[in-house]
Amino acid sequence: MRDYMQFYINGEWVNPVTPRSLDVIDPATEEVAGHISLGSAADVDKAVNAAAAAFNSWSSTTREERLTILNRIVAEFEKRLPELGEAITVEMGAPKWLADGTQAAIGVNHFKTAIKVLETFKFEEDRGTSRVAREPIGVCGFITPWNWPIHQLCAKVAPALAVGCTVVVKPSEIAPFSAGIFAEILDAAGVPTGVFNLVNGLGPEVGQAIAMHPKVDMVSITGSTRAGIAVAEAAARTVKRVHQELGGKSPNIILDDADLEKAVTGGINGIMMNSGQSCRAPTRMLVPNKLMDEVCAIAKEAAESWAPGDPKADSRMGPVISQPQWEKIQRLIHSGVEQGAQLVTGGEGKPEGLEKGYYVKPTVFRNVKNDMEIAREEIFGPVLSIIGYDTEEEAIAIANDTEYGLGGYVHSKDIEHARKVAAKIRAGYISINNAGLDLNAPFGGYKQSGNGREFSDQAFGEFLEYKSLLGYTPAA
Repeated sequence: MRDYMQFYINGEWVNPVTPRSLDVIDPATEEVAGHISLGSAADVDKAVNAAAAAFNSWSSTTREERLTILNRIVAEFEKRLPELGEAITVEMGAPKWLADGTQAAIGVNHFKTAIKVLETFKFEEDRGTSRVAREPIGVCGFITPWNWPIHQLCAKVAPALAVGCTVVVKPSEIAPFSAGIFAEILDAAGVPTGVFNLVNGLGPEVGQAIAMHPKVDMVSITGSTRAGIAVAEAAARTVKRVHQELGGKSPNIILDDADLEKAVTGGINGIMMNSGQSCRAPTRMLVPNKLMDEVCAIAKEAAESWAPGDPKADSRMGPVISQPQWEKIQRLIHSGVEQGAQLVTGGEGKPEGLEKGYYVKPTVFRNVKNDMEIAREEIFGPVLSIIGYDTEEEAIAIANDTEYGLGGYVHSKDIEHARKVAAKIRAGYISINNAGLDLNAPFGGYKQSGNGREFSDQAFGEFLEYKSLLGYTPAA
């Protein structure tokens, strides 16, 4: 049982202004795994004021001083990796292999990447007789999700601290334990008072208060498109910068010259790895109609190898996060059948022998049309839609026929062919032949998948303002 009944504000663990608690449910058992306090606008105000008071001193630190702190964070982070993995398994159901090896590990890697970028990052340059400086934007409010809880938290906090910003975070109330450990890590690393603050709570209360606060200079959210719109509307009242990493319905174009076994199996793995709960998961597989039967046979075998089970044991796939999410996925699977898509494997209901926990059958549909609900809506579960095409041009048109534009995937044995098709996909993060995540490449989306970028030096730019100093270097 884990309890985080206090908030981390101004370098201390403090009680909420108005005590209220929330049960945190283990999605594998449907039992209470711990509790958190729910914050309010008053708690946010305390946290933002602490961050604002700390900004002048933190933003004035040298590159070397911030590098020292970041390296201390890495050292403390690595001490807590096993505990972080355990917490992530309990709070959102990630199997042990995924929670330890990817979910927790990627968090510390964001700090290592930020350190590498900071070592050589140019905060100033001269243009003619002017000096152009890039300065920290100020107090940053972060609203982070439950599906990759420590990954998305660190993707925001690491570059923000690196450039000299101060931070107020609202982690997901559904998966809050890893964020509590993260606050302990920063405290142990000696992050100065007020530079990092954490308030648990609900989106419409704490998230809204962060977005609206006049002393918050920018707000960044990772979540649904609906939540991103709500944050942007709230933030507009104080004309602050808004960064959004939102939903996706990523196309996976398998060309007729692809290695089918690798392409299809890789696509299935990309969906099932986090129980389908990844915003850039390749949930629409586009395949030549002449290869449909062969592709579906491979997809069926690959999907059925992802047997759900207890994430604390040796299962390959855990549950989805909650009862409402499970019900949404079931509704959409039912919709797929009702609208005429053909089940290849999986379907409605829980897997045999798993009546307790929010488990979903790995599900594959074939003969999906791109106007069906399962091809339009972000399901956020282990569900694949296979869509046929006759020409490459048709495949590209289908790929781009979505309100989202976060990820894309292309497969071909001819790398130049794959590059040409990838260039035509309207999305921000495109993988060629199963290339994995790269923290050195900017991450973000087009269209309703959001604004701005995370990862690499591009992430630094989200937290900086430009200042032009005219006549800084007078002409000779």
